[in-house]
Amino acid sequence: MHSFFVDIFTDRLQLVPVTSSDTKFIFELVNSVGWRSYIGDFKMDSLRKVANYIERIQTTDDVYYWTVKLSATHESIGLITFLKREKLKHFDLGFAFLPQFEKQGYAFEAAETVLHILNKESNYNAIQALTIPSNKSSIRLLEKLGFKLEKKNAKSDKAALIFTLYLS
Repeated sequence: MHSFFVDIFTDRLQLVPVTSSDTKFIFELVNSVGWRSYIGDFKMDSLRKVANYIERIQTTDDVYYWTVKLSATHESIGLITFLKREKLKHFDLGFAFLPQFEKQGYAFEAAETVLHILNKESNYNAIQALTIPSNKSSIRLLEKLGFKLEKKNAKSDKAALIFTLYLS
């Protein structure tokens, strides 16, 4: 486990490694319209399936998930992910938030903080991110974070756009 995979604090947020206590929250998130539209339908229609998903996250090398919580209330509002995908050259940074917490700067704040830590405390020279062409909010956020579109597969709306951020 990497040294950066710890609790992370920002002015408004706390990012904590995902645990089984996040089962109900993740059930709600993976069944939200945004997750299903832009990430996919993972067929997690029970708390048991979500608990198994969390266990796989915790026991798989090179897969890190943080639950994003509001510092003031400790309410879970989203996820930040950092994982190595077979089809990508570099690690992938991902994010997903409950609909009621979108467009408030939380995803930017959380992702920017994780990227800062990765840039400062790790040996990664680049980070990648995936999204689809119809996910305009994700594309804007990636661009605001400094990611550049590297590859575009225009065969369908569900085809992945690959963004890359080169670290200093």
